[in-house]
Amino acid sequence: MKGETIGWWKWKKINFLMGCVGKIQRWKLKKASKDVKKTQEKTLRDILESAKDTVYGKEHNFSKVLEAKSADELFRLYKENVQVNDYEDLRPYINRHMHGESDILFPGKPKMYATTSGTTSEPKWIPITYKYFKDIYGNMNRLWLYNFIDANPDTFAGGVVSIVGKAIEGAAPDGTVYGSVSGVSFTNCPPFVQVAYTAPPAVFEISDYRARYYTIMRLGIEHNSTLLITANPSTIVEMQNNVNEYFDEYVKDIENGTLKEDLDIPASVREALKSRLHPNPKRAAELRKIKAEHDVLLPKHYWPDMACVTCWHCGNTKVYLDKLKDSFPEGCVQPEFGYFASECRAGLVMNVKDDTTLFAHMHYFEFTKEEDLDNEHPEYLTIDQLEKGKRYCMYVTTWSGLYRYNMNDLVEVTGFNGTIPTIQFIQKVNGIITLTGEKLHERQFIQAVHEAEEGTGIKTKFFIGFADAERSGYDFYFEFVDRSIDQLKAEEFTKVVDSHLKKINCEYEAKRDSFRVKDPQTFRLIDNAFETFKQQCISEGARDGQFKLMLLLNDPKRHEKFKKLVIAE
Repeated sequence: MKGETIGWWKWKKINFLMGCVGKIQRWKLKKASKDVKKTQEKTLRDILESAKDTVYGKEHNFSKVLEAKSADELFRLYKENVQVNDYEDLRPYINRHMHGESDILFPGKPKMYATTSGTTSEPKWIPITYKYFKDIYGNMNRLWLYNFIDANPDTFAGGVVSIVGKAIEGAAPDGTVYGSVSGVSFTNCPPFVQVAYTAPPAVFEISDYRARYYTIMRLGIEHNSTLLITANPSTIVEMQNNVNEYFDEYVKDIENGTLKEDLDIPASVREALKSRLHPNPKRAAELRKIKAEHDVLLPKHYWPDMACVTCWHCGNTKVYLDKLKDSFPEGCVQPEFGYFASECRAGLVMNVKDDTTLFAHMHYFEFTKEEDLDNEHPEYLTIDQLEKGKRYCMYVTTWSGLYRYNMNDLVEVTGFNGTIPTIQFIQKVNGIITLTGEKLHERQFIQAVHEAEEGTGIKTKFFIGFADAERSGYDFYFEFVDRSIDQLKAEEFTKVVDSHLKKINCEYEAKRDSFRVKDPQTFRLIDNAFETFKQQCISEGARDGQFKLMLLLNDPKRHEKFKKLVIAE
């Protein structure tokens, strides 16, 4: 029954209050969309004005840039004075903030850091300023939640199952915390929304993934949940796997008001959950009846009123969506999660489709054409120069000290919201592969193989890795110097490579430990595999002098070619 979980009046209160704050943010976006060039000029001026007296602002002549008399002059002077940056360019400045200095990239010090894997073994520490958290992230969240209600008014009629990261994981040398921005937002969301969440923030402190999924689903299934929020559809797949494995235990726990004692859950988390655990024999009986009626249990069976499910749809996450077909009830809206990264939440999906409207009034954007990516001196375009149907690499300037920052993402323009482009994420570029958020870099793979060689004494003549989106794992191909190495020994070598990748890339480790990225598979290559592959490509039209091959790819066509170069068992 709708409203049963949180109460009819609380449901209507959430809709009313989210409507009030959401409509304000929607009005601001509509105003910004009338003239995107003018909006971008104001956004860039505001960011540079705020940071002009910082170390970075003085070094890069922000005050001079701000003397521009027009939008075009402002954009030109900004490009002339500030280089395109990747994280390693900004790391020295961020390190100064991390060790207690103020006014380096932005005024003051950050509220927190979001950590994510980098292109080296050292993770990225993305600063999140108070301004960004409150005025950008906070206001976007208000509009985001209102969009769900607008798409389906029953979204908050029941429980909310939300999967976020751990809010606080540790601290920088100066004591500033680091963790998940979504986790901190979850903790700080308004009380009138918190009442709908089926699991408290403490749940995300459970480090054991099976125990965490069990707890989230045990709490979620007890309620008639109507909203499911998680970035990765692979997470929903793993949650459903957990249901299939532990459903009877869920029911027993719900009946008795308990939580399995043999789960690896900290005592502090169990204490935090006590107020939510009460005997519920009525719901337990309902669940037993549901199981008896269905050969295969799906979310639509135990959450028949699910109104809204949001996760990523774009890029190679589509393979996971295929596994969720027919999992939710008819009438359940499923909006795309939107283009969202630790560095920048670039915008929101403003339709019930897959198109992210870029928030030009909150960030400054630049782009290079896909065909210009290998150009040593590419043309950098402003947002008003984009064309529908074309693909671009995106660069952002944010209120958190990222200036002309290369997102390393390929996006496609799908249309326009007013004059603001809408985009869909296509894939990572420049050697970064991500199946489910791990962002594994070619350099990291090469480093892991070399470290495995040093540790085992086994030498490779050639190696290459491919992402297998269908399997949600990686396939590693090795041509060993010692041709007597058999398949078993090759698989042991892969395990060593895998262990090094976990040490190098924290997000790869997290995705492997949570089973979202499966065990890598091992293939031994024939003699001179690379040369054979290259000759084949040249015979098909590739230019010998320009032939390039990255060693970590998400390229099904090339993958198929290497499958034919494997030693026959």
